[in-house]
Amino acid sequence: MKIVSISEDQNLEKRIAITPEIAKKYVSLGFEISLPKNYGYHLGFSDQDYEKLGVNILSDEKEIAQSADIIVQLGLLSDEKLLLLKENQNLVGVLNPYLNKDKIINLTKKKINCFSLELLPRITRAQSMDILSSQANLAGYKAVIESFSHFEKAIPMMMTAAGTVPAAKVLVVGAGVAGLQAIATAKRMGAIVFATDVRMASKEQVESLGGKFLTVEGAENLETAGGYAKEASDDFKKKQEDLLGETLKKIDIVICTALIPGKKAPIILKENMISNMQPGSVIYDLAAVQGGNTAFTEVDKLIEKNGVKIMGEMNILNKLPISASTLYAKNVFNFISNLLDKDSKNIKINLEDEIVDKTLIR
Repeated sequence: MKIVSISEDQNLEKRIAITPEIAKKYVSLGFEISLPKNYGYHLGFSDQDYEKLGVNILSDEKEIAQSADIIVQLGLLSDEKLLLLKENQNLVGVLNPYLNKDKIINLTKKKINCFSLELLPRITRAQSMDILSSQANLAGYKAVIESFSHFEKAIPMMMTAAGTVPAAKVLVVGAGVAGLQAIATAKRMGAIVFATDVRMASKEQVESLGGKFLTVEGAENLETAGGYAKEASDDFKKKQEDLLGETLKKIDIVICTALIPGKKAPIILKENMISNMQPGSVIYDLAAVQGGNTAFTEVDKLIEKNGVKIMGEMNILNKLPISASTLYAKNVFNFISNLLDKDSKNIKINLEDEIVDKTLIR
């Protein structure tokens, strides 16, 4: 079996899907690996690092793509590179089928098996493959670091002979994986942390990290069977708005993480709420790429409204590409190991396996 990865456009994506550490694991399973020249050079991985593990380094991407049984990527390849693929191959990555529906239909017509890893079921057996959790963990951490770097006051409380500097107050909107890591990171750095989420199950997790959970009066548990948040009712949204509006008046930093799979991100921080925040406050919107949780979010721009800084990036993990690649590559390896038939050493599409059934787009 031949497994390959093609270089991403580094202006958009600096992460890689096969690190030297994981290349060694693939080789031990009997895979033959081919990668393009300078595949991991920007992350400090030389071609020699791969070659000494038995990886083929080639200069022709067409040759690499067409020789493959499995192609592993971060996202869907560009239109030009998709044309290099041929029948009966397997494409594994974060393919975003909601946005790339037509492209994926064309790939399935070519008998290419498309596995989109963000569709993994939330079951115990899939935890080692869960790319959403591993990447969101890093994103939550980095969002806090980025927002703190733009906040022009100290974060922890400091008692000095000249007086006391109060601790910064942080609000985390959405207590999923990214939100929980944001809470933990902000708390470790000495901030006072509040959090809100439509899923009542989050309350215990938030409080275990030292955060204060803000509960909407009469709240219902808005959680899907898969563990994701679902859209709230108009009544809940109104109550949440009132609670947030009052809370934001005393908050210094907001980390927004609220997403609904396959839909535009809900606008939670309205214009009037932001206008009531203290000048000098900072909002980091991790939902920016799906439209944002604020009324003003623009991707890759720092917007200032009434002295409040609002920011969000297309891909915050481009600022942690080595850590993110290390975790992503391990997730993908575990997924492919699950696909591999141990006797024949070939890929086996077993639709009775919930992991395969949920991630295969058809």
